[in-house]
Amino acid sequence: MSQDAQVSSSSAPTLEDVARVAGVSRATVSRVVNGVRNVDPAIQEAVRAAVTATGYRPNRAARSLVTRRAETIALVVSGAGGDSPEEQDAFAARAFGDPFFGRVVSGVIGYLRPHGMHPVLMFAETAAARAEVVAYLRQGSADGALVVSTHAEDPLPPMLAEAGLAAVLFARPARPVPLSYVDLDHRDGGRLAAERLLGLGRRRPATIAGPLDVPAGQERLAGFRDAMARGGQPYVPVAEGGFTARSGAEAMARLLADHPDLDAVFAANDLMAEGACRVLLEQGRRVPEDVAVVGFDDSPAATACRPPLTTVRQPVEDMAAEMARLLRQRIETPGTPVTSAVFDPELVVRESA
Repeated sequence: MSQDAQVSSSSAPTLEDVARVAGVSRATVSRVVNGVRNVDPAIQEAVRAAVTATGYRPNRAARSLVTRRAETIALVVSGAGGDSPEEQDAFAARAFGDPFFGRVVSGVIGYLRPHGMHPVLMFAETAAARAEVVAYLRQGSADGALVVSTHAEDPLPPMLAEAGLAAVLFARPARPVPLSYVDLDHRDGGRLAAERLLGLGRRRPATIAGPLDVPAGQERLAGFRDAMARGGQPYVPVAEGGFTARSGAEAMARLLADHPDLDAVFAANDLMAEGACRVLLEQGRRVPEDVAVVGFDDSPAATACRPPLTTVRQPVEDMAAEMARLLRQRIETPGTPVTSAVFDPELVVRESA
């Protein structure tokens, strides 16, 4: 490092240090650091290089005074829950127990951290909690919200839209609302599962659907049924589950009772597929020799399952990062039109099918 780039180790690097290394004024450094747009790209690059060379870290409080932003994002898990402390604890436990949510958090943090932004986790399982989220955003404690809804008739998204707050949703809402969202082509994912089982010569398929009041559950089922019909299998028995291992096990038991000769199962997420495999093995059915099983998500449950699951991959981390990018864009450019980003699924073949 040159002498000009050196900063006294006795104090934190300052804007003046960055300005000296970059060869520009302190005011110019401040404009670049605070995201002011009308700065020559070459000067921006010189300032960023000087920031790296000096190890300068912006003062968050001072920056907030300039940008009028908190540099904080609310990551909201919204759903239906009771008002008692016990019911609220149960709601949080379900969220933390689902590997899907951990993948969302990983993707969000992975995107926000390099941009100097940080998520604050909030739960919105009651009317009071939803009102608290809206108030938190209105008072500027966070610049916007990333919302993961756990039930179809979630009132939070329309509340955020009506309040004119910056928000992006994970998954298409059941009812139209003027907010951006990221999602997966779930119908195509169902098709991939069906084509895998048809390709294995399975002719007595069944499926464990996700909740049928949720768009993802509806679309995965529709895609699977349509592809099966095109493959000459017009009738597919269905048992509805709740995206949990327990609901998958219960659905599998019902299907076996009603259709003991089934030879293939598509479960609409990996947790339900894991529960289904457990029941099949308990009832003496070999996977995949007797019953082939395909899951959905490619979550940690897929590799923890025995045998490891063939599954339809949902790139949750990439989707969550895109959700955060869309929100940051909307925060920085408030007039940005709402949009959607729909990702493609991919079949991951392991040992269960």
